[in-house]
Amino acid sequence: MRMKKTLKIDFFSNSKKWSRRLPKIKKIGLMTLKSMSSYFKKNHQHYINLILSDKEKVSKLNSKYNKKYKDTDVLTFVTKISNKELGKILYCDIFFSIDTIESFIKKNDITLYDHFNHLLIHSLLHINGYDHKNLTHFNKMKKEEIKILKKFNISDPYKI
Repeated sequence: MRMKKTLKIDFFSNSKKWSRRLPKIKKIGLMTLKSMSSYFKKNHQHYINLILSDKEKVSKLNSKYNKKYKDTDVLTFVTKISNKELGKILYCDIFFSIDTIESFIKKNDITLYDHFNHLLIHSLLHINGYDHKNLTHFNKMKKEEIKILKKFNISDPYKI
């Protein structure tokens, strides 16, 4: 018995810097997930956690799992489970660093919400098999990001 496609998103905040932004972040997250639902495979269940965090916590994760000893704006982790009865299940954790995001938006004069949406789209594409391990893959992923961002009236972030 195969299950139909499931997309479930939850929001968690472990930094006080996100508190006042949480209602709008949730709205963006739900709209973006809905807009990108066609990217998610049928007969797969996706459980996505958006963890709104800070530099300290994201840096620790980046060093532990990626051997990169620095902060980054977003990290995406996917655990895949296959089960005969349940089909394919993906548990996805996406961590956002408010400190790195704030630093980027100040330098580049863009809104936090537009940049957050770009990072979310980027992560959702990773969940669905896109990567940027080489120039060809990077260009393919970038093209998709720009196409999706246009739906939200957000300019090409690669022209910054």
